Amino acid sequence: MIVTITPNPSLDRTYELPDLARGEVNRATTDRVDPGGKGVNVARALTAAGHRAAAVLPLGGFSGLLLSDLLLRQGIEVASVPVRGETRINVSIVEGDHTLTKINAPGPELSAEESAALLATVRRDYTGPDVDWLACCGSLPRGLDPDWYADLVAQVHSGGARIALDTSGPALLAALRARPDVVKPNREELAEAVGRQLTTVGEAVAAAEELRERGAQQVLASLGADGMLLVSAEGTWYGTAPVATVRSDVGAGDASLAGFLGTGGTGPKALAAALAHGAAAVQLPGSAMPTPADLAPDAVTVTTDIPHTRPLA
Repeated sequence: MIVTITPNPSLDRTYELPDLARGEVNRATTDRVDPGGKGVNVARALTAAGHRAAAVLPLGGFSGLLLSDLLLRQGIEVASVPVRGETRINVSIVEGDHTLTKINAPGPELSAEESAALLATVRRDYTGPDVDWLACCGSLPRGLDPDWYADLVAQVHSGGARIALDTSGPALLAALRARPDVVKPNREELAEAVGRQLTTVGEAVAAAEELRERGAQQVLASLGADGMLLVSAEGTWYGTAPVATVRSDVGAGDASLAGFLGTGGTGPKALAAALAHGAAAVQLPGSAMPTPADLAPDAVTVTTDIPHTRPLA
């Protein structure tokens, strides 16, 4: 089983419309509501691919109840930690030319007691031998210290579980010292972590190696339209996957992480699965997660011949 923990989950509402007119009444052609938050999306993508997944979530208010209900309907095991604040609702607007505008709410502020209950739920229920991976995903809500993920990784590692970490900023840097098994930054997050702009694939590889020197055992770096990198002690691989039309990139990185973990979480085969899942996700509406029927694994290319001088778009 793969367990995800999302400290700041959401409901994601997506509207599609021909174009956005500021200051006017806009009428959507379609709308949808999906469970949201990075770890939630990872759990959804794993379940869609036939894996067993559980989601540990702090949930509050009506939106929290709806989020839990939507996940249970999709066959995802939900471990909810009640909080006083209301679970946030994020809004995405997709225009006819595929321009995406996102409005992300801050989410509730967690108390010290709620933070401790979240950690205790993971330690008590999801550190046994049947847990293959624990994926710690997303931003930290108000009330949680930047060291929160670092503490979680250290505690869960002591029980033998493997940790995947998908976060950014101070929370990512603090957690590196706990030696997570894999971190998954995108290009912007990778650049922020090393404190410099990344303009070529080679510079991205060097930045990933720097994160490994700071403690990450593997770095799975998404470069958007320029593909993905996997940098580990076993080697460095670079891969690409063609995309005909981008409909929505909400949750595409989460789908990639699900593909990676669901295929073992190491090596070129897992990187290829990550690419196939990410490419499929961007061609779906809203934050819909791909099923095996949506994947095109034969279109994925993975190589150890790194194009160091290739510019990043």
